[in-house]
Amino acid sequence: MSKIAEITVNVDEFLALDKYEVDEESAHIELVDDPDDEEFLKLVRVCPAALYKVDAEGKKSFDYAGCLECGTCRIACGSTIVRKWENPQPTMGVEYRFG
Repeated sequence: MSKIAEITVNVDEFLALDKYEVDEESAHIELVDDPDDEEFLKLVRVCPAALYKVDAEGKKSFDYAGCLECGTCRIACGSTIVRKWENPQPTMGVEYRFG
């Protein structure tokens, strides 16, 4: 059996290379007004950009500005708490850069 080399990847370093052009006038992701706690916690766990957060007091927050446009939230909770998910307008959103 061959041994696979162990490689460590720092995702934060790669994400820091990306450029974001945020459309301040039109969010490409919108949630329902009072999202269900369990559904929101699902997004806290699965969002690779960590856009969904719950603070120490239990207050929920969400910011679409650093979105990677992967669609994970739409797939995980699109029929429950994600009211709108669409690709950002042309020239907006994430621009991936590989260093």
